[in-house]
Amino acid sequence: MSTKPTTTDLQWTELDQRAVDTVRVLAADAVQKVGNGHPGTAMSLAPAAYTLFQKVMRHDPADADWTGRDRFVLSAGHSSLTLYIQLYLAGYGLELDDLKAFRTWGSKTPGHPEYGHTTGVETTTGPLGQGVANAVGMAMAARYERGLFDPEAAPGTSPFDHMVWVVAGDGCLQEGISAEASSLAGHQKLGNLVLLWDDNHISIEGDTETAVSEDTLKRYEAYGWHVQRVDQLPSGDLDPAGLYEALQAAKAETGRPSFIAARSIIAWPAPHAQNTEASHGSALGDEEVAATKKVLGFDPEKSFEVSDEVISHTREALDRGREAKAEWEKSLAAWRTANTERAAEFDRISAGELPAGWEDKLPVFEPGKSVATRAASGKVLQALGETVPELWGGSADLAGSNNTTIDKTSSFLPTGNPLPGADPYGRTIHFGIREHAMAAAMNGIALHGNTRIYGGTFLVFSDYMRNAVRLSALMHLPVTYVWTHDSIGLGEDGPTHQPVEHLASLRAIPGLNIVRPADANETAIAWREILRRYTKVFGKGAPHGLALTRQGVPTYEANEDAAKGGYVLFEAEGPEGQNAAPQVLLIGTGSEVHLAVEAREELQAAGIPTRVVSMPSVEWFEEQDQAYKDSVLPPSVKARVAVEAGIGLTWHRYVGDAGRIVSLEHFGASADAKVLFREFGFTGEHVAAAARESLAAATR
Repeated sequence: MSTKPTTTDLQWTELDQRAVDTVRVLAADAVQKVGNGHPGTAMSLAPAAYTLFQKVMRHDPADADWTGRDRFVLSAGHSSLTLYIQLYLAGYGLELDDLKAFRTWGSKTPGHPEYGHTTGVETTTGPLGQGVANAVGMAMAARYERGLFDPEAAPGTSPFDHMVWVVAGDGCLQEGISAEASSLAGHQKLGNLVLLWDDNHISIEGDTETAVSEDTLKRYEAYGWHVQRVDQLPSGDLDPAGLYEALQAAKAETGRPSFIAARSIIAWPAPHAQNTEASHGSALGDEEVAATKKVLGFDPEKSFEVSDEVISHTREALDRGREAKAEWEKSLAAWRTANTERAAEFDRISAGELPAGWEDKLPVFEPGKSVATRAASGKVLQALGETVPELWGGSADLAGSNNTTIDKTSSFLPTGNPLPGADPYGRTIHFGIREHAMAAAMNGIALHGNTRIYGGTFLVFSDYMRNAVRLSALMHLPVTYVWTHDSIGLGEDGPTHQPVEHLASLRAIPGLNIVRPADANETAIAWREILRRYTKVFGKGAPHGLALTRQGVPTYEANEDAAKGGYVLFEAEGPEGQNAAPQVLLIGTGSEVHLAVEAREELQAAGIPTRVVSMPSVEWFEEQDQAYKDSVLPPSVKARVAVEAGIGLTWHRYVGDAGRIVSLEHFGASADAKVLFREFGFTGEHVAAAARESLAAATR
């Protein structure tokens, strides 16, 4: 087969074209074999994905976690074969049998790409638009990482300079999250980000004229992006030379993110299925697959046909990757020599270690004082900021309310921003009123590595973030959500802003740890435990949600057992003040713990030995061994009350048949917080009454 280039600017041979056509038949065969999937986009996007992986991106298939690599995000995750086939061709470890096992039990090629499951997959995608926001976060993280380690280097000269490439479809751009994220990316002038839009005009319901008529390119121009369009070849196929030229131009544009619109024909060149909605999410059928193979010059009787010439040609990506990595390592070695202290920091951070003595900076709060846990969290963050440079974050325009400003003098804003404290490597992120994009960008930041991220908003607005939070848990990402105004205690803003079902709902997400500290000292211990739990080993990390009060709550003596999720805050006492076996257990979280303490005083005065258990994190508590859990909640004590200003779903398993739950099973109201707590039954007196009911039930 000839290897003579067919274009001048791009080295594109007949063998390259054969490889692209091989991608198309593999996509058709994989979906046909399993009987379901999305063949059309993988077929039409084949030239674009191949050009990226074989001609443009800096990557090493032999080391998918190489720090200096470009990142690739397939936001259109339903077209997972677009990625899997490139990983197979380039030599990431997938083989033909993995493509044959597409979407089947135990395979490396599940229906949507899954981070940590398949080598070379940078993020879990599927819910449309999430990948766009992940990529924005990765681009932000790359800039912050550069600021940590090599801020003085000229653009494009640092070993920490790399690109983030994202492929998105019509559905990604229709989802609101992509609009939020794209607006943020334009504002941040993320010149290391390139979005390739597969403009195929087809969605599940048919032509996108059913739902969209806007000028998408002008929209992205308005966001502040560099915008290009790539025309089709006369045949209707994507133009590799045009794509290559546009990708190189985007790479050269360092002052703005880049948007490339590539008009494609879905399922090209299938004779009858191309440009149809059926090809989006259904197998083409045996006859159409055979007809497509004939068009492309493949044997219609063969399935999963890959010539030795093609695989040998595409696996040259391993050689190019090895060379690129070796060149990068020389650059890194030179940087190390010139930056010994920063190199030591890089090694520490890359290893997932924290600075020596960081825990000594954590504040300890004086018992007896009333402190809002959001305020305590803010003091903890500022203390951590002095010693943990990789920790950064912000809020969705609620920094003053969330207390999430880690450094008031340093804002993560691009060069040219007129605001005081603007710094392209700044510490405090202003996500704007974009909760969903914030959460997904935080996922991208965590996925990028080498920094630790947090972001804040009101707990009630976690609803806006839920899909991204769920993906944090699915990917085991060490992101921290700072959710303040965690109950009716926020007061006069009323039921639209008062979370009621949110704690129970968030606890229902597998792998998400919710931490609702009772006081300022528990808040400091919670932050310490969250940072301790960070790990780079997949499957061990976890996202955390801190639920913090607006209102002040009493401060108690610090107790290290708070890191176990549940512990004895106050022990039951006998008539002489000595420890005694409890007759009743009062379990509280957050701002309701002090109500349990008040109830205990009443019950103790009546001669009822009462233990108060603070349970800031159900998830952490459930990690403890049974002996510890039984020591905190003795199985022999059947009289129990749980108190939390929200839906009581969490607590039934802890109180048992004789137990009582003081909860809020309806929406709140607009009034002063103290009035609301009184009117809705959140008082020490009411908790004590519930304890007496439970005692009566336990002795029947």
